[in-house]
Order: sequence, then C-alpha cells, then structure tokens
Amino acid sequence: MQGWAFKSASELARAIRDRKTTSVELLELYLARNARHGAKINAVVIQQAEAARSRAKAADAALAKGEVWGPLHGVPMTVKESYNVAGLPTTWGAPAFKANVPSESAVVVQRLEAAGAVVFGKSNVPLLLMDFQSYNEVYGTTLNPYDLARNCGGSSGGSAAALAAGLTGLEAGSDIGGSIRNPAHYCGVYGHKPTWNIVPLRGHTLGNVTPPDISVVGPLARSAEDLRLSLDIVAGADVWHAPGWRLDLPDAKSRSLKDYRLGVWLDCPLSPVDGAVAERLEAAVAALGKAGAKIVRDPKLPIEPQEGADLFFQMLYGALSGRLPDDAYAKALERLSGLAPDDKGFRAAEVRGNTQRHRDWAQANEKRHRLRLAWRAFFGEYDALLCPVAGVTAFAHDHSPSQHDRRLMVNGKPRPYLEQLFWAGFFGVALLPATIAPTGLTRGGLPVGLQIVGPEYGDRTTIEIARLLANEIGGFVPPKGYD
Repeated sequence: MQGWAFKSASELARAIRDRKTTSVELLELYLARNARHGAKINAVVIQQAEAARSRAKAADAALAKGEVWGPLHGVPMTVKESYNVAGLPTTWGAPAFKANVPSESAVVVQRLEAAGAVVFGKSNVPLLLMDFQSYNEVYGTTLNPYDLARNCGGSSGGSAAALAAGLTGLEAGSDIGGSIRNPAHYCGVYGHKPTWNIVPLRGHTLGNVTPPDISVVGPLARSAEDLRLSLDIVAGADVWHAPGWRLDLPDAKSRSLKDYRLGVWLDCPLSPVDGAVAERLEAAVAALGKAGAKIVRDPKLPIEPQEGADLFFQMLYGALSGRLPDDAYAKALERLSGLAPDDKGFRAAEVRGNTQRHRDWAQANEKRHRLRLAWRAFFGEYDALLCPVAGVTAFAHDHSPSQHDRRLMVNGKPRPYLEQLFWAGFFGVALLPATIAPTGLTRGGLPVGLQIVGPEYGDRTTIEIARLLANEIGGFVPPKGYD
C-alpha cells in the first residue's frame, strides 16, 4: 500500500472507482503514515480518525451499490487548521481560540465532502496566519520534509508539508500574501491562488462573514490535475450570490505550449532572487521555450515594482487591521504619531496601513482598480507571466519575536525578512490568479516553485501551463526518508 501514498488525488479517486483499492484502505494508510512520520514534521495537528473511518466505510458501501458521490469519492484528505470543520477546533494557532469548536463546516469543506472527500484532519498554521513559517503555541512547529532544519512555509505550511511527506491525498489552504504559494514553493508541491472571490471564504474568517480584501482560499496538491479538479469543486457563488449569478470560468487557452506567449520576469532589486532559485527557474523557462512556447523576457509591466509593492502593503495592512486585537491597534496608533514622514521601511508601512483613514484606503482602492484594468490590457498580449514565488528556498527556522528584525541570506547578503512578500503581493493586490509549479530540486536538495500568473478568471490557463510544464521537466519529487 505504501506506493499509494504519493499518488495524486485524481489517481486515488480513479483507483477507488476502479476497485484497485478502497477508501478504507487509503485512509488507514494515511493514518498509519501520520502515526509513523507525523511527529517528525508535525504537519497534521488534528485528526478525526473514527469519524473518517465511518465515512470511508460508507463510501465503499455506496460504491459497491453503484453510487458515486462525486469526483473525490472516498479520497482521504486534510484541510488547513483555519477552516471550520464541524466538531473540530479552529484556533488559527492562537491560544485564545482553543475553545472555538464550530458546529458548521466552512463552505469549501462542505463542497469537498459533497464531492466525496473523506476529511480526516487539519494541518498546522502560524499564529493568526501571519507569517511564512508555521509555528504557534497551540500546536508547535511544522518542519520541512526535505530538511527538518528548515521551515515549510506559511501560512498553509502544514498543508504543503503534509502533501510532500505523503501524509494526505489533497489539501485546502488560503492566501493573502503568498500563504498558498510560498509553502508550495518551499515544499515542492503544487498550489493555486484563485482569482479573488471565486471561492467562498465563509467558514474561513474566524467568525466573520465578510470576504476579506485580497485573501482567497484554494487548493494545494501533488499534481496540476488535482488543482483543476479541486478548483472546479470549490469555486462558485455563495448563498448571497447564488440567486443572481453563477461562475463560468473559461477553459484553458490551449493544450499545447506552442500556442502560449509567456512573459518572463525573474529578478527585481526590491526582492533579489538567490542563485539557487534562479537556476531552477531558468531551467523551467528554457524547457517551456524548447517545447514551443513564445518566451518574452522582462515585458513592460503595468506598474513600476516599487509602486506596486507600496500599494500591496497599504492594502494588505488595511485588510489585516480588522484582525488586530484592540490593544495592538491602540499601540499602532501610538507608533503612528512617532513616524518620520520619510520613513519608508516595512515597520512604517505596517503602522500606516493598520491605521489608515478610510479616505486613504478608498483612494488606494481606486488605484488598485485602475491597475486591474492595466493588467487586463497586459494579458491581452501575454497568456501568463512567469516569475519567482520568493527570492530564497526554504530557510532555517527563525522564531525571533519581531519579523521586522529577521534577515534572510540572498546571494550571501542579508536581506529584510518581509522582502519575501514582494513576489506574491505584487500580483495579489491586483486580485490575479497564480499557480505554483515545482521545477525540481536545487543542488542542495531543496524544492523551487515557479509562479505562473494569469489574468483575472484565467485560473484554468495558469493551471494548464503548470500541467504542461510537468510534461517537460517532471512534477512533484518526494523527499527522501518517507517511503
């Protein structure tokens, strides 16, 4: 049975339907693997084994009668801890929410289960989902399966680590500043940040019902096919939209790389890319070009990098302001009065963003919507834009209290920790979809992901390019030691 552990969810679903295995067998496999490897990386931090066993048995019994619940019939999977799953705690890694046990599952979880999935657990996150490492006082630290001394990414870090180690069949994550994308990159799996608001966030907002700005929920997986399958299941109108509209995503432009015109932007002074990352990205771009894709280096972008970064941080910290406890918001107001007008650092951007007036936010939002139109024109010339996810590979654990004081080494030089938000935020603020595709391992054995950005509602095209890339260079490569 060990051979099934690293199969894609699509392959697992077909195997169940074709009677090559059963839901019960696969569930027991993943439960046993979590018992064997779970403590080593601490990825799946909550389990509901007995409830999952009952559902898996029901799935097998239904199939024996010719009933197929949906495209994920009987597939065992986990979801990010931040999703509500009825009867399980949702803490977002915060001790204050340890007693928060919702009675209703998130919309995404409901849709996955309606498609036949067997949700058997939840994966780890950073405190309040606000870091690109995954550690908290409630569940501890999640390690990277490729190198336990390194982090797995965040905030969907447990999701990516669980997939990479073969501890689950499929995952559901979330992303506001790269929280699907950087874990996929660090852990060598696939991830998709959908176009904003095409997948309902209800049940993933810690009690709120308002869809937060920039933030999205979406899949992580071991294949591009799984991303497409999962997105098709979870995307679509929520209750307040359903009476009036339905989502109708266009199909991918083509099934041949020869039909794609791809912009390539692989480095920027605002977030330099380490040589080990650049080497793998260049290899992927070369493979796409060799297969017939039209490659255009450094196309003219709709906005200057610094201007785009500034807009992202203003909108990001405006969106996160509502998550701040009252005392933290009061401290931000105090810090605001002491900021020098010419202070352009990350700490100043956070304070200004957290405390901005609504008028300032509204003006920035107008700028953002004009940017959306500019990106629409850009993607009239290019089918996708290829770029890094982050400037570095998975880095050593650093739990020092202030993210502003942390540094990461890029090409032998220390760089600000929060600089790593650049490549995700530049596109996220414009609400664009992005797919992360593995490009193989560095010479040091660490994964590198390629970010494939497309136009709004071009989700199926970016996922298809990721699938086509895998045909040229291969896809997910399991870490050693998890056989």
